[in-house]
Amino acid sequence: MSCVFTLKQKGLKLTPQRRLIAEAIHDMPTQLSAEELIEYVQKKMPGVNKSTVYRTLELLENAGCVFRSRIGEGFVYHHAEEGHHHHLVCRKCGKTVDCDEELLAPAEQAVADKYGFHVDLKHVVISGLCESCAGESQE
Repeated sequence: MSCVFTLKQKGLKLTPQRRLIAEAIHDMPTQLSAEELIEYVQKKMPGVNKSTVYRTLELLENAGCVFRSRIGEGFVYHHAEEGHHHHLVCRKCGKTVDCDEELLAPAEQAVADKYGFHVDLKHVVISGLCESCAGESQE
């Protein structure tokens, strides 16, 4: 289901700014930071201020159109239609590796089996050390 349809279905106004931000998140091949989105939007539609982008990102997240995840000191956004999306982030060098959704499926099932709790693992960020940084710390 598209973000445009979701917003209309929820009775939310589809302004040109909202459409541009939703399309940017949908069309980009990777997740984007708010700063990257602000830069993109201001190039395409000069005069759009930062607060409009931040409010729109919050609205899109609340509507279920985008996921927001903390990576390092900031947040990144990606389109909810991409499915589950996980990252491994090195706490030393900041390297980010995409992680297959299947890797966390056993953990999701184990929590459900043991606690009867159904976790929401649509977008998980796991911090640790990448292979290179882990090797440096052992030397």
